[in-house]
Amino acid sequence: MLLMFKVKNYTSFKNEAILDMRATAYVQHPTHVIHVNDKLGLLKTTALYGANASGKSNLISAMFFFEQYIFSQFINKKENEEFESDETGLKMKLEPFGLSDHINNASEFDIIFLHNEKQIQYGFECTSKEVLNEWLFIDDKKVFERTGTELSFGNKYQRLLGAYKKLPAERLYIAVLEYFLDEEAKREVLDDFISFFSKEYNVFSEILFESAVKGLAGMVGLSKKLVNNKVYRKKVERYLRLIDVGIKRLDVQTEVILDERTGEKKKKKVVRTVHDIYDEAGNRVGEKLFDLRQESTGTLRFLTYIQNIIEMVSNGGVFIVDEMSARLHPLLTKLIVDIFCSDQNKKAQLIFTTHDISLLNNHQFRRDEVVFVDKNERGESSLYALSDLKVREDATFHKEYLQGKYGAIPIFDYDKIMGGE
Repeated sequence: MLLMFKVKNYTSFKNEAILDMRATAYVQHPTHVIHVNDKLGLLKTTALYGANASGKSNLISAMFFFEQYIFSQFINKKENEEFESDETGLKMKLEPFGLSDHINNASEFDIIFLHNEKQIQYGFECTSKEVLNEWLFIDDKKVFERTGTELSFGNKYQRLLGAYKKLPAERLYIAVLEYFLDEEAKREVLDDFISFFSKEYNVFSEILFESAVKGLAGMVGLSKKLVNNKVYRKKVERYLRLIDVGIKRLDVQTEVILDERTGEKKKKKVVRTVHDIYDEAGNRVGEKLFDLRQESTGTLRFLTYIQNIIEMVSNGGVFIVDEMSARLHPLLTKLIVDIFCSDQNKKAQLIFTTHDISLLNNHQFRRDEVVFVDKNERGESSLYALSDLKVREDATFHKEYLQGKYGAIPIFDYDKIMGGE
């Protein structure tokens, strides 16, 4: 579970911006909080609002880059065995804030999360060429800190890590440890860190999604569990029927497919949707199979989302989505939010950007669940929660937001636009 993510000097975030998932003392919507202990409660959802180009997607980009930068350096990394999808070839690059006469090339990222009853904090400061600083703490105890290529260790970890001090300037120390540590030391230092990102940290960037969404069927992100587990597939089918897009069930068949690259024939399980056929009188007379590419973009998006959601609500996870409401009916977006906010969800979190103000009300969200991303006249983005603005609990939220009382909305002169000036 995520406690905090921090970014500094990345894209439009020149100054430090912190996404804080810790719940306030509000009593509204008690099912929206995961109670870790008597002192700590974590929000199940955070909705990010703001004008176009305010920096909402840049925050999601930072969360994606952070993970990619770490695991691109891992030599022993395993391919994700849970989801099959086509590679888009898209790689995020380090992009410091650029609208300043004094360019700082160093960006900073930091995360705090809970996993397997441990609190882990990890972060680094880097340029495109080298790592300047890096740190790892477990349960507030220092594992290591790095300045340049110099390392220091916490007392508990000196024995495990002290022998590994050779450190290239361009490589993260955590990646060095992932390569050199023996199994015992990995279990002590790295296993929970790697497990969190491989099993619980899921970023859906709009750029990544749109680059492949209308390509081959694999772009949907069909999990092996969906293909091979009938019980799980029935759960997915239940949600597809619930949203009323005409899909009766999913059909899985093993077929011989021609590999376009090699020209070889190979067996592959193919997923299609099943729709009912009706006669002129409205009587059901049969069924028809549709390729996934025949379904709407919104349906494919929901299918991708719901697989992840079912797994995370069951097993825990952080679902981070850019423009979640894009191509989804507002009621489908609300359905997803309600799943995460329900009492049945005990350990999953949803972080998403949206322009859908139909959700922006006190019946849907607590004040600490609504975060605004605003950009000033210098092009600098910042984050602030509705709870920071001393808004009354009975406020309508969306009305005041559109009136500009909370900021984070586009400002333009209607008279000049309509007058053609």
